[in-house]
Amino acid sequence: MRLLRTPEDRFADLPDFAFEPQYTDLSDPDGGLIRVGYVEAGPADGPPVLLLHGEPSWSFLYRKMLPVLADAGLRAIAPDLVGFGRSDKPAEIADHSYARHVEWMRRFSFDVLGLNDVTLVGQDWGGLIGLRLVAENPGRFAGVVAANTGLPTGDVDMPPVWHKFREAVEGAQILDVGRCVQAGCQTPLSEEVRAAYDAPFPNEMYKAGPRAMPGLVPTRPDDPASEANRAAWATLTELDVPFLCAFSDGDPITGGMAPILQRSMRGAGGLDHPTVAGAGHFLQEDAGETLAEHVARFVRK
Repeated sequence: MRLLRTPEDRFADLPDFAFEPQYTDLSDPDGGLIRVGYVEAGPADGPPVLLLHGEPSWSFLYRKMLPVLADAGLRAIAPDLVGFGRSDKPAEIADHSYARHVEWMRRFSFDVLGLNDVTLVGQDWGGLIGLRLVAENPGRFAGVVAANTGLPTGDVDMPPVWHKFREAVEGAQILDVGRCVQAGCQTPLSEEVRAAYDAPFPNEMYKAGPRAMPGLVPTRPDDPASEANRAAWATLTELDVPFLCAFSDGDPITGGMAPILQRSMRGAGGLDHPTVAGAGHFLQEDAGETLAEHVARFVRK
């Protein structure tokens, strides 16, 4: 597997993102090492919160949430998925699979960081990957916050707006990552913020990850990831781990999943599930501080 590494100077002077980058090497299941970048905020001995981003963003998405969680005494950890942010980027679309992304984040979270009693915050693909981590390693988790995400099995079709997004990504001669993020926000992004979302990708060669992810979402019952996701559903629905749904009020892609998760997950019972007002798909951009406050209260309870 050929890996690309974004030059560090691409990440200079990012707006409101002065967190010290950290790096670790993962052993890939197929051999070799992959570098994963991440940022942390808060006390090292605080309750850990694992913040997983989605497509096509990176840990920069959590810049508004990290200080709020740190001020609440939590250890907030935001890794870049392999193929995104400061992490190494497999150069071919075929290098990416759902199972590989789950395993990469498992090795990062448990083999490298050794996290226990961790609360997952997963949005978009951060939930698709993170919910699998919870289901397959339930003893490691103290709680789950699902924010504009789901766990598709391919047994139910995705909404039409998602299919349009997939077609746009697959058909784009030049994939404008900043524009994709802006399309998922209710509030306008500054040129500096849009440039920060583009920063990990100096040219099209680096974008195999963002191009691959829509095609990895299970859309048919016999998808390679469908059986594992069905097994995850079976585990999660019986799990007693507290499960908070914190969805926005303006996401046409995942909004329909909120009531399904609330009534399906045993750990969701009896909780006050907030709706984050005035936010789109990327609610961390539109209302990051508000979402972080909900997460902090949930963890502290």
